[in-house]
Amino acid sequence: MNESNVASAIPGPRFLRRAEAASYINSKFGFPCSKQWLAKLAVTGGGPVYRKAGRTPIYSPADLDAWAESRIGEARRSTSVIG
Repeated sequence: MNESNVASAIPGPRFLRRAEAASYINSKFGFPCSKQWLAKLAVTGGGPVYRKAGRTPIYSPADLDAWAESRIGEARRSTSVIG
């Protein structure tokens, strides 16, 4: 078994680095997200849950999905607010 087969045979979550996480949000949910914005949110709060691998922040796709879905509001038919 070569090295690439070993990596694909190992079960468990795959974590994404910040640039990959931003690209994942863009492509899966269709709203703008950049690695710089994720970095800012890591400092100020309000961003997705992340972990650290040494000094590198990493994100799980499940955590990114939960965060992105929480940012999407309810369906609307109009911009006007009724009581």
